[in-house]
Amino acid sequence: MITLSHYLSTGITLFVVSYLGYSVSKKIKTSQDFSVGGRKLKAKQVAGSIIATIIGGASTIGTAQLAFEKGLSAMWFTLGASIACLFLGKFMAGPLRRAEVETVSQLLAQNYGMYAGISASIITSFAIFIHITGQVLASTAIITSVFPINMIHAVMITILLILSYIFFGGFLGTSIVGIVKSVLLYFTLMISASIAYHHVNGIQGLSTTFSKDPWFNLFSDGIYSSIALGFSMVVGIVSTQTYLQAMFAGENEQESRKGAYIAALLIPPVGLICTLIGLHMRAVHPELIPKEALPYFIVHYLNPWIGGMTIATLIISVIGTGAGLTLGISTMLNRDIYVKCINPSADDKTQLKVLRIFVCIVVSLSVIMVFMNTDSLILKWGFLSMALRGTTIFVPLLGAIYYKDKIHPKAGCVAIIGAPIISVIWKIVGVSKINELYIGLLSSLFLLIVGSIVFKGKKNKEIQG
Repeated sequence: MITLSHYLSTGITLFVVSYLGYSVSKKIKTSQDFSVGGRKLKAKQVAGSIIATIIGGASTIGTAQLAFEKGLSAMWFTLGASIACLFLGKFMAGPLRRAEVETVSQLLAQNYGMYAGISASIITSFAIFIHITGQVLASTAIITSVFPINMIHAVMITILLILSYIFFGGFLGTSIVGIVKSVLLYFTLMISASIAYHHVNGIQGLSTTFSKDPWFNLFSDGIYSSIALGFSMVVGIVSTQTYLQAMFAGENEQESRKGAYIAALLIPPVGLICTLIGLHMRAVHPELIPKEALPYFIVHYLNPWIGGMTIATLIISVIGTGAGLTLGISTMLNRDIYVKCINPSADDKTQLKVLRIFVCIVVSLSVIMVFMNTDSLILKWGFLSMALRGTTIFVPLLGAIYYKDKIHPKAGCVAIIGAPIISVIWKIVGVSKINELYIGLLSSLFLLIVGSIVFKGKKNKEIQG
């Protein structure tokens, strides 16, 4: 039952964190300060910005929801995210930081031409926007489960909080919020884990209540499908502006790399704890709506003051992810569309203003998308978004970093546009059980290799002619 202590604790926590996001606005003097924190972030701030975006509704409420329905296989979202951060640190941090760009589209444009950069920006912005829908759905699930308000009011509160975290402080604001969120999240989730573990009588109690398959099978949906989910996370994160933006923002290569490794270490425990809570709620309250598993546990099993803080932390987690994704889209639209195509002579003050306008536009459009998909599975949006981003960016990005002298620019542009189209058509037609992510990546690789051979051959013929 919700008490006054829940409300007070939640309200105080939200106010303090929102104020921290606003307080850094004094440090935002230029558009680069807004988009990449002036490239002065230390490792813990880089990690904070990554965690602020990855640890959101999908990795907390969505993971508990899926664990309630299927068990341990819910861990794939956070496991995949952790592996992706290791990949970022090991293979991408150095080249990305040295590139001295603000968007992944700018990096692709340097190698494949302006049209490739613009196309990548448009397609990935749409893909990231899909993920924002999942975050707003998760936030409304928390708010409506805990507070006596309807969905419309819950969505409006979510949107206002997203704006408060990034409209004034930009990337630095999301980084600060990410660090605070991480501390609060681990404090409250560790308490939750100990209580859930006690109530189910530990591993022995869980094994008595649930069968090994599917509940304790990480591959309960099949090895192929499960690995595809984890792989889609790796590919999607490595292909997402928001996470690459963290690499661009590090003070140097070492800080960017360390930040990615710290994030990789801190992400998996969140998924494990939320999975445990999802299983506990399935055992004790099987009648619950799955997406309410985690909010219900917080309200009914935690001390009201801790419960209120946990509610606020979950809301912050969801909002932080939505804010980071929104900032990623807004940065690409500003740098790659507005400056490149609409107003190349825009001064920095104008660019900063337009960045904030794009932030408002993105969150406004997300409201419409949410009301069109009120009952959908939260994690579905995360995996769909990751797959679409990956087919567009992953292979061309690796090519631009490691094989830029061997790939023809036109082939890169064709791959960026063609691969996601092929992937979507494959999904719609449904001619095979092969995951559309694999089809998209193979198509991208094929278009890069064959396109380079064809275009270079034409160039040689023109020279000979």
